Parts: sequence; structure tokens; C-alpha cells
Amino acid sequence: MTGDEIRGKAQGTAPVPLSVLDLVTVGAGHTATDALRTSVALSTLAESRGYHRYWVAEHHSMPGVASSSPAVILAHLAAHTHRIRLGSGGVMLPNHAPLVVAEQFGTLEALAPGRIDLGLGRAPGTDGATAAALRRTDRLNESADDFPQQLAELIHFLDDDFPEGHPYRRVHAVPGPIQGTSPGGVQSPHRPPIWLLGSSGFSARLAGMLGLPFAFAHHFSARNTIPALELYRQSFRPSEVLDAPYTLIGVAALAADEEKEARRQVLAAALSMIRLRTGRPGLVPTPEEAEAYEFSPAEREFVESWNADVVHGTPDEVRAGLDELHKRTGADELMITSTAPSGDIRLRSYELIADAYDFPRN
Repeated sequence: MTGDEIRGKAQGTAPVPLSVLDLVTVGAGHTATDALRTSVALSTLAESRGYHRYWVAEHHSMPGVASSSPAVILAHLAAHTHRIRLGSGGVMLPNHAPLVVAEQFGTLEALAPGRIDLGLGRAPGTDGATAAALRRTDRLNESADDFPQQLAELIHFLDDDFPEGHPYRRVHAVPGPIQGTSPGGVQSPHRPPIWLLGSSGFSARLAGMLGLPFAFAHHFSARNTIPALELYRQSFRPSEVLDAPYTLIGVAALAADEEKEARRQVLAAALSMIRLRTGRPGLVPTPEEAEAYEFSPAEREFVESWNADVVHGTPDEVRAGLDELHKRTGADELMITSTAPSGDIRLRSYELIADAYDFPRN
């Protein structure tokens, strides 16, 4: 694993590499099958237009988000793409045994050699009851305290290097480095690069101390972005992976041919977020449903605050907003996520953003 596998190359006139975060959103009037077909179409579009990487996020018990199993989705996308990096944004490590994650991503690496990223988060990606069901335990507070230990165990499985005397010394994650011996007898230690994901300072500091790349969830924690990035950079210690900090931020963005249409789409996305945060998760509503909805004063205030951090408008307006965000944060990469009830709207948005930056058509 090298820094070159992590760092991307900006396309066209973009200041930094642009990537895609796919939540596999399911809109009103659509199904999970529709959403997953959109993911295939979007991953191939992203590859053909020069986006650097394509990540899928782990969420549970949310009808409007069909990405409960990133490893399964990534295997499917790997079969439909050839060059673009694929990864998790992220796998919520407390929900899984480290050996299982090592096996899943070792398998993905075997399917798409040199193209897989393993992004890890320490939150459950769902509510407490669902987290308990996933883990078959009520000890939910262990996620924060045990994350560094879980991470260390996962890295040992990926590298197949538990020390002598460790109870897992004879346990191997398969596929993994132990299967990497060529006919010439040379063993390849390659495994997917690990990223730490976060929305606060905990993972920022840990990623810096371990010399790992750091991805921050600006798209839902914008007020914490700059403090977290500064903490990461201050905490950074060079490692075998990176000799300098590397930061990626998730950005909510949507471009449309007309500004009015972009405003309609992000209003619907904001209503979806209101319902999620008030315990009423559902399919992403249509713009017509959002326009007919009677927002309370508090909900109106939330919409204004939420959409202030969503870069939206015409392609030129979105480009200006992304450029300003890059300049303000100093992020090394921008990962764009778009929420809309229609897959066609999402596909069109990424196409328009690529056009705005003069990305080539491959």
C-alpha cells in the first residue's frame, strides 16, 4: 500500500480529484432494485468521466437507503467497471468482527486488484435498537472505546502478521497475503488501503497518529469540518502509508440545468433528512411532495440551515461552490454525494459537474 494508491490526480480544470459517495438512495415510486441499477450506471459514468473513486456507505433500517451491505454492492460494481477505485465510505467496524471485514475486502481485492479502498467508521450507521440487532449485544457503548483495538486487530488480519503467542496467530484472512505467492516465489503483501472516516475529532486524531488518510463527513457535519481537519494535520505522523496528511471531505452537491430545478430537488432531500432525524425514515420524497408539505417554523429553519451546506444550482454555480469549499478547507479531494428521488436526476448532476470542470469523456 503506497501513497500513490491513495492520492488521486485532478481531471480537467478541477483543483483536486473529485469522487463519488453513493448512498444508493431509494426515491418515492422506486425500488431498491431501481436504486442499485442506478448505482451501476453511476459507477460506469463516474469511471468514463474521470471521477477518481466511488464509495458506498453502510446504513441500516432506512427504507430510503439501500446500502446496508457495501461489500456485496462493491463486488457487483467491480464486475461493471475496470479502472475506477471502489471502496466503503464506510464500513462501520463496530457492527462486524474484524476477521469478517478482512475476508470481505480481501475477496474484493482479489476480484479487483489494486482498486479497492477500505474506509472505516466507528459509529453504528443506524439507531441503537438496530445496532443491538446487528451485534447481538446491548453493549453499544463499546463502539467508541474499543474502536482502536478493533482497528489494530483488522490490520493484523489484513497483513497476516499477528505476533508469536497471539491467540489468532494461526488464523488467516482468506483471500489475503498468504495467497499472494507468485510462480516465482515472490509474496505480495498488497491489501486495500485503510481510511478512517469521521464527523468529529476522535477519528481525526487517530488517523493522524497512525499516519492514515482521513475522510470527513462535511455533508452532515459541516460545522466541525475545519476543526477536524486541523486536528488531523496537527496529529499526523508519517507512516509507511503516507509521508504527509491526505484529507478527503464528503460534499452534498447537486447540479441541474436550471437553478430552480436544483432548489426543488434539494428541498425534497431536506424533507427526507427531517423525517430521518425525527424518527420517521422513509423513501426520498418527490419535489412535488416537498412543495406541498407544510413545514413548521422549526422545520423551515432546519431546511435553510441544511441547504446552506448543500452546493446546488447550475453547473457553473456548483463549480464555484466546490472551488470555494476546497479553498476554505484545503481538502486534498472532494467526494460528492447527491440525494434525489430519481436516478436520472443524480446521473445528470454528476454529468453536469464533470462538464463544468471540462472532464474528458473516456
